[in-house]
Amino acid sequence: MTTAQTAPPPSMRLRELVFGAACAAAVRAAARLGVADALDDSPLAVEDLAAAVKTEPKTLRRLLRALSCYGLFAERPDGTFAHTDMSRLLREDDPNSLRAIALWCTEPWTWDAWPLLDEAVRTGRNVVEDLYGKEFFPYLNEDAPESADVFNRAMTTSSVQSARDVAQFLDLSGSASVADIGGGQGHVVASLLEKYPALHGTLLDLPRVVDNVDPRLRAGGALADRTRLVPGDCREAVPVRADVYIIKNILEWDDDSTTRVLRNVIAAGGPGARVVVIENLVDDSPSMRFSTAMDLLLLLNVGGAKHTTESLTGRLTEAGLVIDDVRPVNPYLHAFDCTIPA
Repeated sequence: MTTAQTAPPPSMRLRELVFGAACAAAVRAAARLGVADALDDSPLAVEDLAAAVKTEPKTLRRLLRALSCYGLFAERPDGTFAHTDMSRLLREDDPNSLRAIALWCTEPWTWDAWPLLDEAVRTGRNVVEDLYGKEFFPYLNEDAPESADVFNRAMTTSSVQSARDVAQFLDLSGSASVADIGGGQGHVVASLLEKYPALHGTLLDLPRVVDNVDPRLRAGGALADRTRLVPGDCREAVPVRADVYIIKNILEWDDDSTTRVLRNVIAAGGPGARVVVIENLVDDSPSMRFSTAMDLLLLLNVGGAKHTTESLTGRLTEAGLVIDDVRPVNPYLHAFDCTIPA
C-alpha cells in the first residue's frame, strides 16, 4: 500500500468526510496506545509493535493501515510500518509534539457535542450547558478531571511551542518592559526575558493560573528577579504599566468581553504604548481547515469564535488602537502590531 493517494472524485471525497470521526478516533487510539513512542527510527513488523503496545497484531495492522492513508505512519512493501514526519508528532518526546492536542480535540465530551452542531448553528449558543447543566470549564474541572488534565497539558504544550515562535518573531530591543495579558503559565514572557536580558516582564492571569506559572518565573527561578506576577481578570482591570502588551489567543470570547479587555489595556498603557495581538484567523489559507474546525469547537463548548482578519481589525480599531502592521508569526498565528494613540 502507499501512504499517499491522488485526489478522489467528489463523491468519494464526501464519503471520506462523513467518516471523519473514524480518522479522528484512529489518531486518538494511536496516541492513547503510544504507537508512535514504541516505533523508533527503524521500521517494525506489526507483531513486534503490537507486543510493545500490548494489542492484537491483526487489529493494530487495521489501525495503522487506516492512518497510513493520511500519511500518519507508512506501510512498507514488506509489511512493516515506519514513521512519517507527521506520525513523529505523536511522540511524547518530540519537541513539536502534538500528542496532547490530538487527545484534547478528541476527548469524550467532543463526541457528545459534535452531533449537536446544527443546534449550536441554529441558536448561536454553546451546547455544553444543555448537555451537562453547567458552563464548560466548571464542567471540566468538577465533573471531568481527566479531560481537564488533558486540556491543561495540551494548552501547556501549545503555549511552549508558540512561545518560541513569538519570541523569535517579536523585536523588543527598544523596550524596557513587557506584559502578557491572560498569558497562562507565562511561557511567552519567559521566552522573551531569556531573549532580552535587560527586559522586565509581567504576567497577568487568573489567580489559579498564576499559582502554576513556569518555574523560571517563580520565586527562586532563573527569571524571577525580572518578573512580576499579577493575579486578576483582564476583563475587569489591567493594573499593569508596560512598554509593550501582548494579548495572545484570548480574544475569542463574546464581543463585550473582548472590548473590555482591549479598553482595559489601553487605559493601563496610555498613549504610545505598543499592543501586540496574536490570534488564529479563520481566513488564513494555510491553516483554514484547522482554524475553522477550532472555530466550530469554540462555538460548541463556550460559544466563542475565532476571528477573520476583518473582524479582528474591526475590534481593535473600534477599541481605539492604531494597527501598524499585520504579519504571520508561524503557519497558524498572526500578529496585529498596534499602538495606543495620543
